[in-house]
Amino acid sequence: MSVNALARPPSWHRFLLIALSTLLIALVLGMEQLAPLFRALFPDQDPAMYQRESFLNLTLAHLALVLLSSLISVSIGVAAGLFVTRPAGREFEPLVSTLAAIGQTFPPAAVLAIAVPLAGFGFVPTLVALVLYGLLPVVQNTVAGLGTVPSQTLEAARGNGMSAWQILWRIELPLAMRVIIAGVRVSVIINIGTATIGSTVGATTLGTPIIAGLVGNNLPYVIQGAILVGLLAIVTDLAFERLERRFSFGEEGNAQ
Repeated sequence: MSVNALARPPSWHRFLLIALSTLLIALVLGMEQLAPLFRALFPDQDPAMYQRESFLNLTLAHLALVLLSSLISVSIGVAAGLFVTRPAGREFEPLVSTLAAIGQTFPPAAVLAIAVPLAGFGFVPTLVALVLYGLLPVVQNTVAGLGTVPSQTLEAARGNGMSAWQILWRIELPLAMRVIIAGVRVSVIINIGTATIGSTVGATTLGTPIIAGLVGNNLPYVIQGAILVGLLAIVTDLAFERLERRFSFGEEGNAQ
């Protein structure tokens, strides 16, 4: 069987990704249409549908927070991983790994409690918490991915007269990309779930109806927010899985 044939994900995987993506979009745009269902399931709750803000706005705000925090985490994490795998930075690897681990050791609520007095309520303290929380997987996987590049391959590249930058961009990063993407995948999924906590300090996210439901003892609110967060995480995870498969089998093709 050819490498290209293996690289294609199973048909059910594509169908599942498309089906769940369609369901997510439908719920984001039309959650209000389910109001009669929630009223029937929870007759004691009034109102049974979260209406203080549209689910579209909540989803867009949630995505903006996750995308920005992930972009910062990936930029810092990959740069740190590259630095400590170069000859000039190898002695700093334990320090960088420890600092990244500390960022994830702190509970997000603790980071928010520290950041709020400094940055105020809302978007900024949540962004700080997500950046710190998302660093560790990116740093670890960048270091691990670059460490898997065969030394014989690097020696051959040097023997062909390639510079250090050429080796990095043409050899090391392409071969390490699958492992790096796996770290980014973990970081993004963590941030999708963790971003909901930002609503406790005034950030607009899909956690807003969840927090409102917990405070007001309104279970429908909690379910509506949780369903969207869960679907968003699953769809994102499936998309990253497809991306990983492309790089994984791309590496096999290069090796052959």
